Amino acid sequence: MSGASTDLRGSSAFGAFARRAGARLRAVLPDRAGLATMGRSPRKDLLAGLTVAIVALPLALGFGVASGAGAEAGLATAVVAGALAAFFGGSNLQVSGPTGAMTVVLVPIVHRFGTEGVLTVGLMAGVLLVAAALGGAGRFMAYVPAPVVEGFTLGIAAVIGLQQIPAALGVKASGAQNVVVTAWDAVKDFAHAPHAAPLALAGGVALVMLVGARLRPGIPFSLLAVIAATLVTSLAGLHVATIGHLPAGLPAPSLGFLHVGDVPQLATAALAVAALAALESLMSATAADAMSVSERHDSDRELFGQGIANLVAPLFGGVAATGAIARTAVNVRSGAASRLAALVHAAVLAVVVFAAAPLVSGIPLAALAGVLIATAIRMVEVASVRALAGSGRGEAAVLALTAAATLAFDLVTAVIVGLLVAGALALRQVARSAALTRVALHEGLAPADHHGEEQELLADHIVAYRIDGPVFFAGAHRFLLELAETSDVKAVILRLSRVSAIDATGALVLGDAIAKLERRGILVLVSGAREEHLKTLDALGALDALHAEQRVFEATPQAIAYARDHLSGVLPTATGKGR
Repeated sequence: MSGASTDLRGSSAFGAFARRAGARLRAVLPDRAGLATMGRSPRKDLLAGLTVAIVALPLALGFGVASGAGAEAGLATAVVAGALAAFFGGSNLQVSGPTGAMTVVLVPIVHRFGTEGVLTVGLMAGVLLVAAALGGAGRFMAYVPAPVVEGFTLGIAAVIGLQQIPAALGVKASGAQNVVVTAWDAVKDFAHAPHAAPLALAGGVALVMLVGARLRPGIPFSLLAVIAATLVTSLAGLHVATIGHLPAGLPAPSLGFLHVGDVPQLATAALAVAALAALESLMSATAADAMSVSERHDSDRELFGQGIANLVAPLFGGVAATGAIARTAVNVRSGAASRLAALVHAAVLAVVVFAAAPLVSGIPLAALAGVLIATAIRMVEVASVRALAGSGRGEAAVLALTAAATLAFDLVTAVIVGLLVAGALALRQVARSAALTRVALHEGLAPADHHGEEQELLADHIVAYRIDGPVFFAGAHRFLLELAETSDVKAVILRLSRVSAIDATGALVLGDAIAKLERRGILVLVSGAREEHLKTLDALGALDALHAEQRVFEATPQAIAYARDHLSGVLPTATGKGR
């Protein structure tokens, strides 16, 4: 009988779990309302999608080459991941594909594990992103401070620009782990054997993009500049490296790249890629919300969409993808009304893959380097950086350290460094906001029922301290020092009604301070502690001695009355006689 009841309980628990899992899955899948928006302004979406595709083409090619997986990988990512993330994602305006930030992470993976390793990492990152979405991790994006995001972006821009130096100078990259070293090696190689054509192409494309964006922001100068550079290279017969042969179409889906034995070695890289994909995608979706009037993205659904995109893209030879801030901004500014625009962008790039591969193969690598250098420069919002740097030394330090860590280490390490420094500064600020204040004995209380002379007499022998703010590990020891210095009194009342939070360290330190005062013969009483704070104090035994003698009170007047009665045999009366 007991076995049957256990089976019933087990099946019931499994059924409840299955229902919760099903509900969570339905919450991140596309709903009818979201998909229905694709029919409200199809003309606007078609035009916006075409515009984004024109901007995205050179970027997809450039980031594919820069990642080390090849231009065809960049195009496959833009087509497959762009379409899936648009359909399953949580933003109606987000455009996804290969990005510069992700390229920074993928380059060392290519060097160590080859293209197959990159595809495996993308697949694993997709699994992690889907799990994060089902676990409701999207809400944690709100906890990333602005200086961390800005420093992260600044660091990425610097890394992207430095990565393009070898291609822009027409020399082979040295393969060093650090981009600063790689760029310096390229400059030294160029100095030994200068070749003006690649530098002129890269500089010309970057200049056209930067100047053109200021004069006519609506014109796709990146594509025009790349076309011009390709024509000049062909007509002038310049000897520069080009993209080379591209397959006409996407490869058949395959898991042939997956080697189970490599998975443990790639786990850390997959975690870094998933973290970056989540961070950049949610940042981009938030930016899209800010640029639109009524759109609000669903963070968990966006993570789910990016997870599906990264799960499927490697099967077609695509690298890891994220939401792309620059392309998303073009999409919004081009009048996109729904996710149909991002789907159109992917469809247009698919046409390029299937029909125009021979034309794309002649694009000089130096021209794509110029596109990415200009993109890196435009990523930096000088006004925003200046404003954050001027808002305080703490914010400036977080921004600078995050950017420096991005250059010195990797992007995930940079974000972790930024978060740790920001967290430490925030704790310091919170700790400084806490205060131990000596207050008048009857401050804020109703008039006492004893005479003024007696009030003065009590005030000479009883001191009240009010603790304001949090009592926790970052600042609790200050209270111990201040309380321990209390002297020339017979009783201390600790008023805790304004304590906002207390942790284990704070409770232990407070208990230690009380014990030191008691050993010096000073009567200690506590008043006004909240119920949730009493639980922490009692769990750690901080008030055990006071509870034993009933010296913990709900209100301060009760504590004053107890102190007065306790000291009545010790203090002189108002007329100078003992009681």
